Amino acid sequence: MIKYTIKRILLLIPVLFGVSLVVFLIMRVFSPDPAPVVLGEHASREAMQAWRNAHGLNDPIVWQFIDFLKNALTGNFGTSYYTNQPVMKEIMARFPATVELAICAILFASVFGVLLGVVSAVRKNTAVDYASTILALIGVSMPIFWLGILLIILFSGTLHILPSTGRIQPMLQPVGGTGLYLWDTLTSGDFEAFGDAARHLIMPTLALAMYSLAIITRMTRSSMLDTLNQDYIRTARSKGISSHRVVKHHALRNAMIPITTVIGLQFGSLLGGAVLTETVFAWPGIGSYTVQCIQKSDFPVVQAVVLIIATVYVLINLIVDLIYAFLDPRIKYSKEEG
Repeated sequence: MIKYTIKRILLLIPVLFGVSLVVFLIMRVFSPDPAPVVLGEHASREAMQAWRNAHGLNDPIVWQFIDFLKNALTGNFGTSYYTNQPVMKEIMARFPATVELAICAILFASVFGVLLGVVSAVRKNTAVDYASTILALIGVSMPIFWLGILLIILFSGTLHILPSTGRIQPMLQPVGGTGLYLWDTLTSGDFEAFGDAARHLIMPTLALAMYSLAIITRMTRSSMLDTLNQDYIRTARSKGISSHRVVKHHALRNAMIPITTVIGLQFGSLLGGAVLTETVFAWPGIGSYTVQCIQKSDFPVVQAVVLIIATVYVLINLIVDLIYAFLDPRIKYSKEEG
């Protein structure tokens, strides 16, 4: 297990190198020149040239990439072109908002997706199965921004029961802590702020989780149907074991490996794919912030965000692989048995 983990960690190096190279080239080749965007179109050529020299944009692109890698290895991604603040400071001020939204969305999608998938498999070709199938198709087909707009119209515009934008009322915003408002307000005992933060989180969570919910539901149903048709399931039932115990202790645990893979991949996707959700609900996370920086050609911020999200994504995949051994003791990560 230790050797396998070390090997997988070493394999992350070429992956992250490739990601950093691709995003670096895209920002340099396809993005507009940031000088007139930052200084204004009426700035003199001399001022723009001096600004480019100060930020190293006139250096050969190879040297720019080497400098970027050297600084990234030390955790220094430079400063934002617009705020002149360290990039990591800007990202970490917004990253907890995205993490909190992604965690809530994946928890909601995992719990209800697995539940619906199991019920659909156990009650195949019934009304429950057809209903979950329709729900999954809607979740896969409906764009996130369209679902977000519908939720705002219903719960905020018509029913007036949920706020449409932001994370929390400014007067209730917690100071310090982890940046995860639900955790910070709950641990501090500020239940009024906790309730307000939870109300702000409901609609973005539903909008972001719907696609993952559909994918997890379909994967759970498929995996459970395959497992329920195995010989050991029929043997367990022939021994008089209750259907509930067969499904929970025999079928579901063996079906969890592909489900775990999907959940892990979906969580990584939610971290990087919350752009539309954050934009619709004015959620102050790194998704909406990255869109603004792309429009402004703020190279350091975009490069740092993509590299950080890629790192989190591959680490989640590694953790999922290690969870396999816990779910199925037959899996051993060794050279002899691999």
